[in-house]
Formats: sequence, structure tokens, C-alpha cells
Amino acid sequence: MNKLRIGIIGVGGIAQGRHIPAFLQLNDSCEITALSDINIDRARETAEKYNIPHVFEDYHELFSEVDAVCICTPNKFHAEITIAAFEAGVHVLCEKPMALRAEECEAMVTASKKADKVLAIAYHYRFMKEAQAAKKAMQEVGTPLVVRVQALRRRKVPGWGVFTNKDLQGGGSLIDYGCHLLDLALWLMGNPNHLTVTGTAYNALSKIPNQVNQWGSFNHETFNVDDHVTAYIQFENGASMLFETSWAANIKDDAEHLSISGVDGGLSVFPFELYTTKNGMLLNSEAAWLPGEEEPGLSQAKNFIHTCLGKEELVVKPEEALQVSQIIDRIYASEENHL
Repeated sequence: MNKLRIGIIGVGGIAQGRHIPAFLQLNDSCEITALSDINIDRARETAEKYNIPHVFEDYHELFSEVDAVCICTPNKFHAEITIAAFEAGVHVLCEKPMALRAEECEAMVTASKKADKVLAIAYHYRFMKEAQAAKKAMQEVGTPLVVRVQALRRRKVPGWGVFTNKDLQGGGSLIDYGCHLLDLALWLMGNPNHLTVTGTAYNALSKIPNQVNQWGSFNHETFNVDDHVTAYIQFENGASMLFETSWAANIKDDAEHLSISGVDGGLSVFPFELYTTKNGMLLNSEAAWLPGEEEPGLSQAKNFIHTCLGKEELVVKPEEALQVSQIIDRIYASEENHL
């Protein structure tokens, strides 16, 4: 196979903002040959814009024209389309989160193994330069003890698309935004087994009328997803995680923070810093330069294509993405849920 034939299922914002541009840059190893969307007019416009030859309303018809698909639909359809793709003998890159619930994720993993096809989940934060540097530096940290995660936005509930539609998305700030930092933290830790998960989810702020919101308007009367979540997670190896995510926090500035304090040292990912002790001193180290792509979506696309072609291993393994969904399920199911 000279080039991997790629199909895009769902041609909305994430497809045109990240995945299609990334695949188009990799035209030496792949080509986008088909698009599918239930909005067939939007699919045709997108195909014309990017000179893509085949357009389908029914995604099943797309499979005969591709070797791999990138699934960019609402979360509700991730499992259904992924399993259908595997039954058609096609590799899958699926947008995050993996699916609505962990049971669906498990079915996706099973189908991937049965078909012997690649299943990648688009947790693109792992491909950021800071994240890649942190992964390499975990040897300086040693055994992780305490992990602190904050994925916080100030009054930025997405007022467009289906982000606040619980039936289609499965939740709000946690399943849409916090999942990225949760996945990244678990990966840096080595994905240890989790034992206990206690969480609290709120949406009191977004239920108030006439909200000041930076990202468009939404209906406070029908708002039924989380806009702020906290959790405490304990792991089999003795480590613990303090986790917080929000679309609508009343804070001074947006905050993306991930720090790990370990037996030998510590680090912070954004910005990347390393904290160690040497020669009787406390040392803080900053990187003068970090290797890697400026656009993590491009690195993600490369890794997927090269894995499908047998040249690399996946950076985001489906079993690891499954763990993220398992923890999200347990946070949402916590008895302390305030929704």
C-alpha cells in the first residue's frame, strides 16, 4: 500500500479545524478519498473545498472507498460507527472521548481485536511538545505520589454545536474538556489501576438566567450537563490525583495545570518545568527548547497513519482511553453528584 485512503465521518468543526488539515499535510503517506455527514449539503461543500472525490450521507457506503476512517461525530455515535468500520475491515481514529460509556468502549476494543485493525483515540494533548517532554522526564520524578490536575475555563460554556446536549454527548465539561488532562495525567503516571473514585459535579451556575458567557449563549432552562467537576482518585500503586475541570469557573484566568510530585522529583507540564534535588540543593529546570510539532494534531495524524502502515506503535492505546472513560463513569455515578 503506497498511500492510506482516509475517510472522514462527520465534517463539522473538529474535522475541518484539525483532522482534515493534518491529513492533507501528509499527502506522501495518505489521501482523503471520502467524506460522510448526515448533513449532505455540508459534506458536499466540504468535499468541494478540499477536492475530495467521494461524498456519502450514509457512512456505511464510505467504507468501500477507504482503508481508515476518522470519526468526528457526536459522542453518542462513536461506538456504533467504530464497530461498523471494523466489521468492514477499516482502521479507526475516533475523536475523544472514546464513547458515551465504558461498556461501549470495551465493545470497541473487542471489535478492534477481532478485526485486527488499529483503534486510536484522539487525545491529542499527549502529542503536545510539553507532554512529550514530561513523559521523557518521568524518570527524574520516580514513582508518582500526588498528581494535581486543573482544566479550568472562565465562563466559557460552548454555546454552539451539541456540547450541552446530554443525550448526544453524555455530559459536559468533564467528558468534553477535562478528559484531555485526565488522559494526559494517567499516561504520564503509566496508567496505574485505579481503586477508588469520588467525584462531585455541578451546574448551578449555568442554571441561572442571563449568564455572562464568553462562548455564545445557551438555554439555562434546559442545561442538564456538568459545568464544573471535582474528583479525588486513588490508585493501586498508592498514588492519588486531585482533579478539577470546568467550563464556567469564577476564577481570574483560564488554567491548564498538571503537576506530579514523585519520590525523586516533580514536574509541571504547562509550562514544562522539572523540580529535583542534587548536590544538596533544590533545583528548578526549564527547557530552553522542546522538540516536536507545533501542531499536535499533525503528530497525532502521523502516528495513526504510520501505525496503520505497520511502521509505529500507537501513542494512545485504546485500553488507556478506556480507563479514562471508566473513571469518567465513576465520577458521574458518584453519590456526591450535585446535578
